[in-house]
Amino acid sequence: MAKIILSTHQKGGVGKSTLTFNLAANLRTNAKVCIVDMDSQGSLLNIRELSEVPIFSSNDLNSVINSDYDFIFIDTPPYLSDNLEQLCNLSDIIIIPTKAGILDLLAIKSTIQIIKESNNQDKAIIVFNMVKPNTTLTEEIKNQLVDYDIKVSRKMLSDLVAFSRSVVLNGVEENANAQRQIDNLTKEILTIVAK
Repeated sequence: MAKIILSTHQKGGVGKSTLTFNLAANLRTNAKVCIVDMDSQGSLLNIRELSEVPIFSSNDLNSVINSDYDFIFIDTPPYLSDNLEQLCNLSDIIIIPTKAGILDLLAIKSTIQIIKESNNQDKAIIVFNMVKPNTTLTEEIKNQLVDYDIKVSRKMLSDLVAFSRSVVLNGVEENANAQRQIDNLTKEILTIVAK
């Protein structure tokens, strides 16, 4: 049975699709992985011809779940859709990518509320993404997140060009720093999924 990894946040611009792609791409040589793009904008669907990871549309979700994939990554739209609760119930882990910004902190509340209402808070993890180097804001935001009672990843992804380019290069292997960061996060996610 496939492990389902959901990536969700109601705010756009937090790097959700790029993070989803990089986690899937990082596992592609050791496991059978795919991505289901639930976003009507189809950001990931638009690159499926270039991708070494199979990318499916939301219409394919049921057939993909019943196939022989090891990991299914689901990328959600940057707004709270009606089926988010159902997707949370279906998932083994819920990744909430966020930037370290005040508006991102405010926007995360609604996403966390839906996750809690569906009793899936134990599956959720907040991942700081597109982090600017040498700023104290990340620690300040991290301290604010304690109130939400959701696990926060110890691994963060920097705001590196390698991550932005990764969707056309099928990963970040050419950048040692980016590869190390995505490796560390992948290991953390796999440890949680294995529990």
